[in-house]
Amino acid sequence: MNLLIVEDEIRLRNALANNIPWDKHGIEVVGQAGNGKEALRLIDLKKPDIILLDLQMPEMDGLTLARQLRQADPFLKIIVLSGYDDFAYAQAALELGVMKYLLKPAGDEEILKTVLEATERLKSELEQRHNEDELKQKWKQHLPYLINDFFQNWLNGKYEPWEIDQKSKDLQLDLPKEDQYAVAVVDMDPLLEIETRFSREDVPLLKFSLGSIVRESLETTPCWVSSDYTGCTVVVFQLAGNEEPNIALQKINAMTEKLLFTVQSCLKLSASAGISGTTGGREDMNKLYVQAVRALQNRIVLGHDLVIPYREEQGREPELKLQPNLEKALEIALETGDADKASETLTALWDSGMARAETAWEMHEHILYFGSLFVRMIQKQGWPVREVTGEDYVYFHNHRELSAKEQILSWLQRLIRAYLTYASQRRKLTSHGMIKTILSLVENEIDQEMTLHAVADRLYVNSSYLSRLFKQETGKAFSTYVMERKMERAKATLQEGVRVYDAAAAVGYRDVSYFTRVFRKYWGVTPGEVRS
Repeated sequence: MNLLIVEDEIRLRNALANNIPWDKHGIEVVGQAGNGKEALRLIDLKKPDIILLDLQMPEMDGLTLARQLRQADPFLKIIVLSGYDDFAYAQAALELGVMKYLLKPAGDEEILKTVLEATERLKSELEQRHNEDELKQKWKQHLPYLINDFFQNWLNGKYEPWEIDQKSKDLQLDLPKEDQYAVAVVDMDPLLEIETRFSREDVPLLKFSLGSIVRESLETTPCWVSSDYTGCTVVVFQLAGNEEPNIALQKINAMTEKLLFTVQSCLKLSASAGISGTTGGREDMNKLYVQAVRALQNRIVLGHDLVIPYREEQGREPELKLQPNLEKALEIALETGDADKASETLTALWDSGMARAETAWEMHEHILYFGSLFVRMIQKQGWPVREVTGEDYVYFHNHRELSAKEQILSWLQRLIRAYLTYASQRRKLTSHGMIKTILSLVENEIDQEMTLHAVADRLYVNSSYLSRLFKQETGKAFSTYVMERKMERAKATLQEGVRVYDAAAAVGYRDVSYFTRVFRKYWGVTPGEVRS
């Protein structure tokens, strides 16, 4: 929970911020304000959950501030800490929704207890906010995405039969075990140079439009329309259990031809479709999908604006196993520095492709696949491929030197290690530069009040990340380091004969008595004793 302290008396404000062990209770003081106008600015910037508020302040009093805050955020918890034991003040504050009215001088324990009560009440209110009706509404809003995700995984063969049963029931999909299915994959044809009204940036919009047209056109047909990992539109046709497969496929071909005509009429661009060569049960979905994908790939030879049925190649079943989910998993593992997950995902990709290769031609095709995959991921980071891969760069343009599966796998494993090593070096350089900047700020601005949040704002990062990074790099919390540097500088200044008041100002303390208490607590002696 984030706490903002609004108090015009500097000494009390500092005491509230520093003398109460907020961090031990999961509470972070995100800012301090001396008046209502300054508080409004900090509230807009820091979004606190709880405000500890004085009523009598310059420029804007606490009641006026509380009234504005209540209108803007009904969940914000306001605790008044006032020196006025006046019933009218207390009544006005409570009518504005102030949680509690504490009188000065309230003890640290009482203030902490009240703030903790506010955190518990806020948590309870937020839980109640997410009631059953809202959850149902969110479920309905997310249901299309959940169904699309279900079909993507089903098409890629990720479900066991019992999972299909369970997940289809959860998503209210009617998938009788005895029914048969066929699959069509539809995609916009590549844009031609003459189609100048569109560019590559328009492709996602065109694919979305294609999916919408397919859904509308097949609204009365027993089928489901989803998208796959590549953005193509996939139609899973549901066939009656007693329908003859060839007749069913003939109807699907005719419907799809009509569908492509509709796309051409609406978008003034062509699309093509691949149709599975057979029908099958629920357990055959991956095979049907792969057949449709392989059929669609033949448009590179046959041309565009076509419905292409799958035909078995030399009597063999398709062995293609599309794994965009594994490619994404590998990319995430590398970007997050998870070496074990990256190695595990590479093994899964290897087992689904290269491990099954039976000829030299198939092996070299898989080398091209893996090589392009790594080049794409390295270039996505803006890194030079040669610099990342070092001596292994040669195999990208001379892959025939990799003549055995073991040699190829070893090369890929080295690429993973090279990527992770390079990424680690880059992160260290970045973090080292940021910490160096922070240390310089502390030294150059030690005569100013310095908080982690203020530094984080200046560096355009969030304070939680900066706190963890600083602790990791220096072994100390930011506040501890700043305190040490201030106390060391103050001691050195005093030993030079400077007055206590000037020594306090030199390290950012305007309140000499408060500085004296802090100095004595840190060094065990008073500033005057050090000076003498």
